Amino acid sequence: MRTTVELEKLGPLLEGRHENPFEVLGPHEFEESGQRAMAVRAYLPHSPQAWIIDSSQTAPRPMRRIHPAGFYEAICPVRNESSPPRYQLQYVNQQGQRNTMHDPYAFPPLLTDYDLHLLGEGTHWKSYERLGAHLRTINQVQGVNFAVWAPNATSVSVIGDFNQWDGRRHPMRKHIPSGIWELFIPGLKEGEIYKFSVKHGDQVLEKSDPYGFAAEIPPRTASKVANLDNYIWNDQEWISSREARNGLDAPISIYEVHLGSWRRPGAGPDEWLSYRELAHQLVEYCLEMGFTHIELLPVSEHPFSGSWGYQTVGYYAATSRYGSPQDFMYFVDHCHQHGIGVLVDWVPAHFPRDGHGLVRFDGTHLYEHADPRQGAHPDWGTLIFNYGRTEVRNFLLSNGLFWFDKFHIDGLRVDAVASMLYLDYSREGEDWIPNQFGGRENLEAIDFLKTFNEQAHLQYPGVLTVAEESTAWTGVSRPTYLGGLGFSLKWNMGWMNDTLDYIQHEPIHRKYHHDELTFSLIYAFTENFALPLSHDEVVHGKGSLLDQVPGDLWQKFGNLRLLYAYMWTHPGKKLLFMGGEWGQWNEWNYDTSLQWDLLQWESHQGLQKCVADLNRLYRQEPSLHQVDFEHTGFEWIDCHNYNDSILSFVRRGKDPSDFLLVACNFTPVPRQNYRIGVPEGGWYEEIFNTDSSYYAGSNVGNYPGITAEEIPMHGRPFSLNLVLPPLAVTVFKLRR
Repeated sequence: MRTTVELEKLGPLLEGRHENPFEVLGPHEFEESGQRAMAVRAYLPHSPQAWIIDSSQTAPRPMRRIHPAGFYEAICPVRNESSPPRYQLQYVNQQGQRNTMHDPYAFPPLLTDYDLHLLGEGTHWKSYERLGAHLRTINQVQGVNFAVWAPNATSVSVIGDFNQWDGRRHPMRKHIPSGIWELFIPGLKEGEIYKFSVKHGDQVLEKSDPYGFAAEIPPRTASKVANLDNYIWNDQEWISSREARNGLDAPISIYEVHLGSWRRPGAGPDEWLSYRELAHQLVEYCLEMGFTHIELLPVSEHPFSGSWGYQTVGYYAATSRYGSPQDFMYFVDHCHQHGIGVLVDWVPAHFPRDGHGLVRFDGTHLYEHADPRQGAHPDWGTLIFNYGRTEVRNFLLSNGLFWFDKFHIDGLRVDAVASMLYLDYSREGEDWIPNQFGGRENLEAIDFLKTFNEQAHLQYPGVLTVAEESTAWTGVSRPTYLGGLGFSLKWNMGWMNDTLDYIQHEPIHRKYHHDELTFSLIYAFTENFALPLSHDEVVHGKGSLLDQVPGDLWQKFGNLRLLYAYMWTHPGKKLLFMGGEWGQWNEWNYDTSLQWDLLQWESHQGLQKCVADLNRLYRQEPSLHQVDFEHTGFEWIDCHNYNDSILSFVRRGKDPSDFLLVACNFTPVPRQNYRIGVPEGGWYEEIFNTDSSYYAGSNVGNYPGITAEEIPMHGRPFSLNLVLPPLAVTVFKLRR
């Protein structure tokens, strides 16, 4: 018998269009003349000779080349029918050297029917443990198991340095009907770079792994085999206390950071601190400044640094710009060991069109909609996920849970939620397609967000999910069982826009815009709000915050201290982008370091000290953080004095008798003998004043405090006769 292979199956294999190369390659038992035998077949392009090495025989068994393309076969006796065949292939490579390897087509698939069922159903919450590249040991043979979803592909192969990027060498098996391709390649180790060669008709696409745990440093685009289970965590104390630390009644003051530009070791465009260097420097700085959490602009792998991480390709890979996955684990671990939580920006709303990424992954619109009215984002030139496809939902849901599981992240801030909720987001006329009921709501995306929040809080109690949502959508931070989306917090974009608009007015004009300050308290308790002064407010020609506020140099710093103190005493959790805490002059540039040299000046030092003390005040005073999301935590003293641009209010803790009095003067005019009503009589200590000379202010105030007089004012039985410093906030606490 010249060959046992069915010739009609050989053609599709050699032409790269066979859905199950295991039907042809590897060991195959057959019966000949009443005797059981085994045909071992291998496809070894460019190899002039090949042998089988069997431990039971003394010499290699030559394989017959039965096709000039490099298809080999050997007929071997079956010695033990109860155990799988054990052999290795030996072949001559292009350099004339003999290589020995285990046969990839002698190993069974790892994906079970149950895995395939859950993946098809969209409920395999840990799909990242099955898809992608995973180090495995099968029958004492070490290697890497690859699996990828590409249902419409003609064939899929694994390519890399290990096979000279030759798509003929390692074709994968397709599981039907799931459309998942799988192959175990023995001998591969951690650190191997690879891609998937995806064939669709006449197209051949080289794609990075959607589930890849690591990638090459851009502009290189290959995925990298990584082991995420070999890091030893030391943050058990943090994890056990996370529910309390991230509670809605806890102080949450977030320092938003872009790792590549917070601080740099040199001036080169590709010179960055590593995750481990950042861990020590950033944690030390945040401890000095009193921040409770760090929020990172996306760390998932992205090819274009100018996207700041918001155009993600490697959803499961921490960017290799700053180190390995273990290095990023060290960063999170070090933060936790020093009492600092870590949030990460997550982008399930859209993805870029880079050819090695998700776009037309299997030659068809797989992750995105085919119709550009649904699948193309008009603002960012990116593509929108098809949330109605169960496998796409599973990819994204697993990805969100992945960061909690493998990297111990404490929260995900979900970017661009508004663009997910509305089918007509940034679209006009007939450029969008209504939902099945004729409405503009993206029902599939809404269901996806609800499921994500339910699973995140169910599986990882105490984590935070934060929505960047800029519309009046109801119930963003309300539980799904009450009809909400289920987020922990929502960014208060209305407060941010109104407050920045107000503070940018010259003080003499502010009395005409007083409602921009007071409006936020009308809706402040409809959601669990976080107050953001984020990176978005210091880019695209807006200038830095210091540059945006009016006045001479002294007034600019006074305005910024005033803005921060008003923000820190206003209901809601806090977020400030890096550089704002000392008043960077330049607009943020992702390609350069922050202006640390400014801290040689007293004005910048004073602003930095002011923010640090605001954080300490915020953490130590329950009335500033315990009741952020109910009206019982806030009451106006006087919100009507628009003519003098003055606000005064009370913040209360869970104990109503624990309160602070806050007075804000939004003009550069000191107000002498200014009377403010207070709830009780007694001595009120001035515990904070942004105009202190310690913060480079003019040192006008009421130090050390003042006694309330029994003179009714603002509907209160007692009042204080105060001096309100210019462009400043003063905070008073009753000492009983």
